[in-house]
Amino acid sequence: MTGEKVEKSMAEWMELLKPEQFRVCRLKGTEPPFSGPYDKCTDDGAYLCICCGNPLFSSDAKFDSGTGWPSFTQPIEPHAVETEDDHTLGMPRTEVTCAVCDSHLGHVFEDGPAPTGLRYCMNSISLALKRDK
Repeated sequence: MTGEKVEKSMAEWMELLKPEQFRVCRLKGTEPPFSGPYDKCTDDGAYLCICCGNPLFSSDAKFDSGTGWPSFTQPIEPHAVETEDDHTLGMPRTEVTCAVCDSHLGHVFEDGPAPTGLRYCMNSISLALKRDK
């Protein structure tokens, strides 16, 4: 974890986030594939949690997975995100959440490229890109 834990009520999150951000980040939804601004983005910078600003992923770890969601081989630091088992669609997956505010980010799969073999498949709507200057 890269910051102190952020805890807010659902009502507070609803006030702070746009409806679609709230649906994805707080209610564990998913944006449609190829709909987010970061899927094909190649700008250099750090991807932050849209809810709390926690640095999550570096553009150096980003790759085009062809899935329609921004994908990364690893988080910016090991404790920036947390994972837990997810069986909501009747199949085992691993959910990825922000370690600071518990925002739903997406899922991680074991079909990514080297060096980790992982594909952190994230929702663009859960992220904010802080571009390098």
